Amino acid sequence: MRNEILLILNLVVCYSMVLLWMKLFGKKGLMAFTCVATVAANIEVLILVEAFGMEQTLGNVLFAATFLITDILSEVCGKKDADKAVNMGILTTVCFVIISQWWLYYIPSPNDVMFDHIKTIFSNTPRVMLSSLLVYAIVQKFDVWLYHKIWQMTAKTHEKKYGLWLRNNGSTLCSQLLNSILFNIFAFGGVFDTKTLISVITSCYVIFIVTSLADTPFVYMARKIYKDID
Repeated sequence: MRNEILLILNLVVCYSMVLLWMKLFGKKGLMAFTCVATVAANIEVLILVEAFGMEQTLGNVLFAATFLITDILSEVCGKKDADKAVNMGILTTVCFVIISQWWLYYIPSPNDVMFDHIKTIFSNTPRVMLSSLLVYAIVQKFDVWLYHKIWQMTAKTHEKKYGLWLRNNGSTLCSQLLNSILFNIFAFGGVFDTKTLISVITSCYVIFIVTSLADTPFVYMARKIYKDID
């Protein structure tokens, strides 16, 4: 049960951090946390664990936090700021790929004890991070578009705040299905056997269903927090 407990705690802590950064720094804090989450998730996703009877890569919670952020920004600030957060995540990933690959060209000192470990980690990341970059751009743009599309549909006959749960879950669940399929195929196709790859895709989406449903109360809390600090 250790992995299961850690994943549940990770979800609560990450989502709470999003609200804390918003409380302290407003929408700039949300955009900054997007940068933190994208870098950390792209490293964490290299780890394969078993939890809840499924094999899964880590990074799912951090990636889910970026969807929480775009939904919050869509809700309280508008599509323009949500798109800005997505663009910051894309640029952060590009910069981190370049920087982390640059490290590998140095010749380490004879007294160095870390370079081989760093090389083991970051020599494996270009494909993962480039896959993440492409999928992140596609899926996050789709998520923001769908969020506002659902909002437009519900706003025709209802007050503006109505239907938050619908646009939040509808856009995120659809986006995360697309994310689970595209990312795992691009990043791990040919690395894992077909059975493992299908298992990872399925487990990722199951986890994303849970994280998507779990983020709804946090979006409601974020709307209240933003109203209080605005």
